[in-house]
Amino acid sequence: MNRHAARTGRAATRRRSGAGPVLVAWAALAMPLAMSCALPATAFAEALPEALAKAYQTNPALNAERARQRATDENVPQALAGYRPQIVASLSAGLQAVRNLLPDNTIQTSTLKPWVIGVTVTQNLFNGFRTANSVRVAELQVQSGREALRNVGQGVLLDAVTAYTNVLANQSLVEAQRSNVAFLRETLAVTQRRLNAGDVTPTDSAQAEARLNRGLADLNAAEVALAVSQATYAQVIGNAPSQLRPAEVVDRYLPRSREDALAMSIREHPAVMAAGFDVDVAATNIRVAEGALLPSAGVQGSVSKSRDNDPTLGTFGTDQASIVANVTAPIYDGGQAASQTRQAKETAAQSRLVLDQVRNQARTAATSAWVANEGAKVAVQASESEVKAATVALQGVQREAAGGQRTTVDVLNSQADLIQAKARLIGALRDRVIASYTLLSAVGHLDVKTLNLNTPDYLPEVHYHQVRDAWHGLRTPSGQ
Repeated sequence: MNRHAARTGRAATRRRSGAGPVLVAWAALAMPLAMSCALPATAFAEALPEALAKAYQTNPALNAERARQRATDENVPQALAGYRPQIVASLSAGLQAVRNLLPDNTIQTSTLKPWVIGVTVTQNLFNGFRTANSVRVAELQVQSGREALRNVGQGVLLDAVTAYTNVLANQSLVEAQRSNVAFLRETLAVTQRRLNAGDVTPTDSAQAEARLNRGLADLNAAEVALAVSQATYAQVIGNAPSQLRPAEVVDRYLPRSREDALAMSIREHPAVMAAGFDVDVAATNIRVAEGALLPSAGVQGSVSKSRDNDPTLGTFGTDQASIVANVTAPIYDGGQAASQTRQAKETAAQSRLVLDQVRNQARTAATSAWVANEGAKVAVQASESEVKAATVALQGVQREAAGGQRTTVDVLNSQADLIQAKARLIGALRDRVIASYTLLSAVGHLDVKTLNLNTPDYLPEVHYHQVRDAWHGLRTPSGQ
């Protein structure tokens, strides 16, 4: 482990007990891999925070969700358009043939070229508060969308953590299996020499050969799993993994007790907050529907100019200007508005039930994440002790076998116990890191700001303020 990683490990130990041993164990397992790599670590090493920053910047799923949120922002200026005047210009022109029969039985014909140009301005004055409520609905949808975006961001970061630690664990597992194969090859060679010397039977040689073939199969399976995890890493992070550094847990950001985790999950998790805004959206939609039962008022002004538009040839042109106020009150619409109001009320009731369901899911997820994180700590400690004991046991069996007190199969079984213990430790270390990030996600704090990643935080409110009061323009703020 390099100096930076060592300082990081010591600082994490001071901040929260338990982080240091995990880093030490990761470093111990990753050391053979680091020594076997020809590329310098300073040029290609990638730590977990760097991988998370890349995923936050480039992940397609997250960028697609950001685009969806920008589209949701446009609902607000569309709703605000109800306050603004509507201006329509019209122009018509044509060719008109006229044939008039006069009282004295004479016929008068003419070919006209009529044209009309005009401008009409319509301003809504009152529409049953539907515009105001529609604006409120659009703003609440923006708030809900932001929380949904934050939730997707948490999922992407957690996927990145999982992909990173899977590659790290599978690399360590491949190295462990390679060491196991090397040990089994050496054991087989020693057994064959002893067989030639008459110290062991052919059964011992066959047992050693069988274990070697099993080890080769296990190595192949580990290499396949590593290739799959590397492909997943490239999909989530955006580039192929190079030399990965030991991953650090985030215990310093986690709640101190299960009760705190539960309280934070139902209060601060983005899914819960989004469901709360959806309840407000549904409740406001009731008032939008009720607005159709109220009277409405508006004013309309128009100016027009026409020429050659009188078939009787009595008038050559007409100039008109008018301003008209109108008030309408619904009396009966067949029950449509009443049905829409009842429908909105049922939708609001559904959204409240969904909010309760989401809160229950958040509590369950927080409880599961807390228990899994605590269990992962115990699993790491137990696995470390198992590896130490299995290592001592193997060394003892080897010495006893050299003195003729143990058989070849005893050595092989002891080696199998050791490699299985190492595999469990590798899995426990991986699960320990993922469990800590999962708990951080369950309480709604898995984000760039909390993790202090070296990347700008995406601020959806920037685009919102850019388009909220835009009266015109077809280009997006990004220039598209």
